[in-house]
Amino acid sequence: MRASRRLLWKLSIIVLLAVFSQLSISGVTNCSADDGAETGNNRRETAEKKPPQAGKRKGKGGGGAIPQGVEMNWPGKWELFLKNSGVSAMHAILMPLINKVQFYDATIWRISQIKLPPGIPCHVYDQKANKIDCWAHSVLVDIESGNIRPLALTTDTWCSSGGLTVNGTLVSTGGFQGGANTARYLSTCENCAWVEYPKALAARRWYSTQATLPDGTFIVVGGRDALNYEYILPEGMDNKKLYDSPLLRQTNDPDENNLYPFVWLNTDGNLFIFANNRSILLSPKTNKVIKEFPQLPGGARNYPGSASSALLPIRLYVKNPAVIPADVLICGGAKHDGYYRSNSKKIYDPALKDCARISLNSAKPVWKTEMMPMSRVMSDTVILPNGEVLIVNGAKRGTSGWGCAKDPNLSPILYMPSKPIGKRFKELAPSNIPRVYHAIAITLPDGKVLVGGSNTNNGYKYNVEYPTEVRVEKFSPPYLDPALANMRPKIVNTATPKQIKYGQGFNVRIELKQANVSKDNVMVTMLAPPFTTHAVSMNMRLLLLGISNVKKVNGDSHEIQAVAPPSGNVAPPGYYLLFAVYNGVPSVGEWIQIV
Repeated sequence: MRASRRLLWKLSIIVLLAVFSQLSISGVTNCSADDGAETGNNRRETAEKKPPQAGKRKGKGGGGAIPQGVEMNWPGKWELFLKNSGVSAMHAILMPLINKVQFYDATIWRISQIKLPPGIPCHVYDQKANKIDCWAHSVLVDIESGNIRPLALTTDTWCSSGGLTVNGTLVSTGGFQGGANTARYLSTCENCAWVEYPKALAARRWYSTQATLPDGTFIVVGGRDALNYEYILPEGMDNKKLYDSPLLRQTNDPDENNLYPFVWLNTDGNLFIFANNRSILLSPKTNKVIKEFPQLPGGARNYPGSASSALLPIRLYVKNPAVIPADVLICGGAKHDGYYRSNSKKIYDPALKDCARISLNSAKPVWKTEMMPMSRVMSDTVILPNGEVLIVNGAKRGTSGWGCAKDPNLSPILYMPSKPIGKRFKELAPSNIPRVYHAIAITLPDGKVLVGGSNTNNGYKYNVEYPTEVRVEKFSPPYLDPALANMRPKIVNTATPKQIKYGQGFNVRIELKQANVSKDNVMVTMLAPPFTTHAVSMNMRLLLLGISNVKKVNGDSHEIQAVAPPSGNVAPPGYYLLFAVYNGVPSVGEWIQIV
């Protein structure tokens, strides 16, 4: 009898252990809100399954899991690129083909650090008093030489939005006062000038977000006192039609916290729109809300709460599944009353420390949260050519706004999305230049990250705590460790196409002095250059292309047989930077256009 009881006792213990183990693996916990746990339909991610082995992911061909590459312990390096960019970089975008970065700030300030060149007339901004502005508020900066070309702007671009057309023309929308209804066009050429249409938009767009649609056209979402969205018509046409947004109306706190919403094109052609702490999936074809996602608790994520966000790299295959996964990352932010406390009370609360991630196309999407090494608000999130994510700039306390933040966050962190939770963050070498409100960061063709701007002042001011910043730096991520130079592929641009069509197979010729170049350690990626301002990187996306074969041609020459993205839902038409990546080390990027 005792033996039977002992046996039953042992069996009970085994069953209990098994149940406990299963609960631990599933990630279901009952953590308190103080521990950063989600509420309602959300779950805190406490454990995660191991990444699938090569060839085990859904989809046919293309090598399966993302190559992990070599372990990179080099912390990166900062270099001063420009002592004076002429214009403080409030807005920035890399212009295709000419490899120049467009910086512009706010014309209302009537001053910058560079004058308009001879032959370009000054802007008359007050006809009655005949007041003129002879300063430049827009510059094109050569990313190699640092040469600066000033450009004239007449409408105010303060806190505007932007994106690139199929042919690489920059379309800038909105701004302040007379610039709020404006659409501006700057073509990709050495001597192009701005063309401005002051009545192109139906609503005044100040702090709005512009997103590219699957056909290459644009939607503009939100803005101060604009709780709606609209579509940009062809150049020269004025739009008159608005679409109301219940999401923006319902997330409009007393301190707003829903300006510059995060807008990402999902792989199904619908738009993920995140404002404050809520998000939806919107059809641009029907203007209907298809899905509402769980709330993201913890605080405010959009301006002036100002978290940063990224659509994580999209993994493609030779033959893609019917549903292509897409994950969105949102990091940092502030308490809902953070702006009121910093602006009115001069109390600078710690910024949020969490990074939340959601799979848009999951049957039951949930936010999965982990903690960054430090708190962060107003950071810039930058996707790197190898699929890793750099989080840089910002502050540890406060919010966006004039003088509303303290304790600049000088140390960038690397987020590695394919690693298991708990091993995704790595702190890198710090800068010595504070980059707080109105700073920018963008990836360059050589794999470095251009970092500029920072102005917490209403105008160009220098005898203050955080002076108007006109210095521009370049940051070299860990993959540019000099010890890894022999692992860096070189794309042979004469043997690689300049233009591709959807679903097309094409070859990328590389030179690489390595013995084992194969599908297991090579990637081909395509990076869409984002328009960056106010901690928002509009239209930033990286595609990891399917690879059918990698073969040695002769000597150190190899040919990668890749497949173009399947549709505009996954990759809107236009210019991308094409990279070859070997064991996590990217080549210099070459411009390629999807048509």
